Amino acid sequence: MKTADDNQERVLDHTPVDVSALYAADHLRMIRLAALLVDDIDTAEEVVQDAFLGLTVAAPRLRDANAAVGYLHTSVVNGARSAMRRRRTVRGFLARTTQPDPSPPADLGVDAAGTRNEVLAALGSLPPRMREVLVLRYWSELSESQIAHTLGISEGTVKSTASRALDRLEKMLGGVR
Repeated sequence: MKTADDNQERVLDHTPVDVSALYAADHLRMIRLAALLVDDIDTAEEVVQDAFLGLTVAAPRLRDANAAVGYLHTSVVNGARSAMRRRRTVRGFLARTTQPDPSPPADLGVDAAGTRNEVLAALGSLPPRMREVLVLRYWSELSESQIAHTLGISEGTVKSTASRALDRLEKMLGGVR
């Protein structure tokens, strides 16, 4: 049977999360992750700032400092999803109320990193779940179990989603996996 002393001992073993150190170490990596998910650096920075703000509030409730990185990954992915939903709503509204610009961009066809942009465009055209799995796997280098935990899905779903996403990218890019 647990006593009050046992609970107090557990509290004393609690390692507080140093949000400042975590920010210094992971801020840019989280912005890169968010940028790949939302395809907009300004929105990515907002998503990451919100994630760190949430971490600051949640830090006292986290069991250990290692849980903070997982919290950040989940918070960034969820924030990116929310941003994309808002963006889709705004674009849908604007499409009904405004006429598209008939002229193509001036820099169309002038692309020094064409292959990179082609891959990023193909990645951006994938459904959100596929894009999230590939970005977390190949950009953030998370394991299948970490991705499953971050997205709240099973490891089998991570594996099958990654496989289908890579097949789709292969067809879009006309290359070999």
